[in-house]
Amino acid sequence: MRYLLADRRRRERLTYILFQTVANFLIIGGIALTFLAFWPQVKVELGYWWGRLNKVRYSLEGGVDDKSYSPFSLLAHRGATIKVTPASRDFGLVIEKIGLNIPVVPNVSVADDQQYNESLRFGAAHAIGTSLPGQVGNTYIFAHSSLNFWDLGKYATAFNLLRKLSAGDIIHIFYKGVNFTYRVIDVTVVPGFDTYPLTRVFEYPVLTLQTCYPPGTSFSRLIVTAAMGN
Repeated sequence: MRYLLADRRRRERLTYILFQTVANFLIIGGIALTFLAFWPQVKVELGYWWGRLNKVRYSLEGGVDDKSYSPFSLLAHRGATIKVTPASRDFGLVIEKIGLNIPVVPNVSVADDQQYNESLRFGAAHAIGTSLPGQVGNTYIFAHSSLNFWDLGKYATAFNLLRKLSAGDIIHIFYKGVNFTYRVIDVTVVPGFDTYPLTRVFEYPVLTLQTCYPPGTSFSRLIVTAAMGN
């Protein structure tokens, strides 16, 4: 009888340990997945504020080569100017204020999910049917502001820092070797179903940048509007 009782207690303890182990594994796994999901956004945000704290400036005009730069070098060189080499001079986007430097894929359909999701793996996307840089009208460029980098590629967080822009900030668009400079005139958030920013008509060159807001959702769109020559 005592043997049966001891055996029962042993089996109950083993069952308890098993359930406890599985529960701990699930908790730790959940924490790890949450960390992985939010780490890209946190990394971008930390990088931005780390640069601000150390008075880092990104510039197309000169400074430390961006390819040899690392965040840890700021410990020895506060106030560094990081030279930005455009990711593409054929079609590329550079915003010095937020350290953004990405290529742009031209003439991408906004109505074809498969096409634009594939295009966004290679940078930002220029909406087909909208003006090209320097032309009169609305040059519409969109990119990810997301969390799931494992699914969307290295440009999943490309536009995460657009919300840091404000009126007066400079945006550079390189197209066929020419640097077109635009100045931000408005930053706003619109509902996810609002297509007005895409269909706007202008009688002068305007650049519209669009991304999801908040990052990783489709509830709203962050719209940055910039005009050339202002």
